[in-house]
Amino acid sequence: MTAIVEGPLSRSALLGRLRAAGAWDVVVIGGGATGLGCAVDASARGYRTLLLEAHDFAKGTSSRATKLIHGGVRYLAQGNLPLVHEALAERSRLLANAPHLVHPLRFVVPAYHWLDIPKFGAGLTFYDLLAGGHGIGRSRVLDAASTVVALPTVNPDGLRGGIAYWDAQFDDARLAIALMRTHLDLGGLALNYLPVDGLVQEGGRVRGVLAHDAETGETFHMAARTVINATGVWADSVRRFERSQVSAMLKPSQGVHLVVDRDFLPGMDALLVPETPDGRVLFVIPWCGKVLIGTTDSPRKDLPLEPEPLAGEIDFILATAAPYLVRAPSREDVRSVFVGLRPLIGAGDSSATRSLSREHCIEVSPGGLVTITGGKWTTYRRMAEEAVDTAQSVGSLPSRSGATASLRLHGAPTARSSASRDVYGTARAEVDSLPGAARAVSPSFALTEAEIRYAARAELARSVEDVLARRHRALFLDAKAAVVAAPEVARILAEELGRDAAWCSGEVERFSVLAAQYARL
Repeated sequence: MTAIVEGPLSRSALLGRLRAAGAWDVVVIGGGATGLGCAVDASARGYRTLLLEAHDFAKGTSSRATKLIHGGVRYLAQGNLPLVHEALAERSRLLANAPHLVHPLRFVVPAYHWLDIPKFGAGLTFYDLLAGGHGIGRSRVLDAASTVVALPTVNPDGLRGGIAYWDAQFDDARLAIALMRTHLDLGGLALNYLPVDGLVQEGGRVRGVLAHDAETGETFHMAARTVINATGVWADSVRRFERSQVSAMLKPSQGVHLVVDRDFLPGMDALLVPETPDGRVLFVIPWCGKVLIGTTDSPRKDLPLEPEPLAGEIDFILATAAPYLVRAPSREDVRSVFVGLRPLIGAGDSSATRSLSREHCIEVSPGGLVTITGGKWTTYRRMAEEAVDTAQSVGSLPSRSGATASLRLHGAPTARSSASRDVYGTARAEVDSLPGAARAVSPSFALTEAEIRYAARAELARSVEDVLARRHRALFLDAKAAVVAAPEVARILAEELGRDAAWCSGEVERFSVLAAQYARL
């Protein structure tokens, strides 16, 4: 075992900063899309900002999205034009600010009835109009032959043509890591595996947080002028640190995604199933050399950290996609199943979640806790800006405007190019300067020894899961193949983190148990 490599981004160095810090201007609880966005916004304004995450960054919903940065054609059909317009503007900003992680993607809606073309064509033309100057490309009608060229495995029986339109695709977990690094670049502090245990309250006001290091048990009392609760579906739990009987804000739902091999939809375009039996849409999307199919929208009362599909959800996705493909995938073709929980704003007794708001909500408690929840990845930046505006007022912080609309995220190249599709962006040279840059650790994935070392040294990875689920997406792409790679990942991480053989064995066992859930059908 080689000596552990220390540096300014080592956990010991970050904990040292935490111990030495005085009061913070802003403490953000939650390391998902919204929390990371809030931390970047606050640190960009010059506030002393700390972000704490109980598990790993994007461990929950924020690594389990449908991988789309989009206005939302479904929300257009619902008539929620303000949400669509805002999301399309934010889509444009993300394409500019993170071009190494967010890319244009063309979608094709197959038409099997003559009325489909004018109906869907009119809606997508309106989608273009709402985008205005933020548009990527204009929608257009395709004949049947052009539709088959775009979607080589689309079912040709009765195909009348299609409508093509543009949105964008991204790697959600990698965008979360880029936000974490951006926050650190701006002088902020972020720590994973440091769960918040309660709120510091003085004179009826929230004045900080109590937390502990999940690895060592060390406890921390951190004073803050304002605290932002950005914990997604767990937001109500944090609200109850202050007021144990507070009414719930959220009515969560879950979305299931299946990943299959690329031959089910070769080519560069995605397929949109425009109308599902439950009144939604279904996406069939090329992603990281595989095809992602999803999603569902099912109410969920419990909030497991690793949710599993409910009865019938996998079969629903497969059955809904089947009529649109020459060869429909079966359960045996699924390489991975992942499930995300949505923090929907809603109350009442209805069991339906598809009609609940996808917009966000900001609440200020009597003690000044700022809670932001709801929304989606596409609008994370705008949500964060509004939350920090609110926190600025609540905490009587110096008045400063948001500065993230044109803030390029960590690794963003200065110009869009084919090289910009590298998820490390401008950090690629730094990655490849580490040992093992030319050595792949698995025949199934493009993951090198150097990238694992970089995950430990520069991206705060602490476990095999951190590497294979979020620094790299192996677990989401092929769960069984990820298990095969786990021992070598553990060995390299052990060198970087100063761990022993027993730690390696434990990590491989823990990851194998988790991966079995993703592979379970």
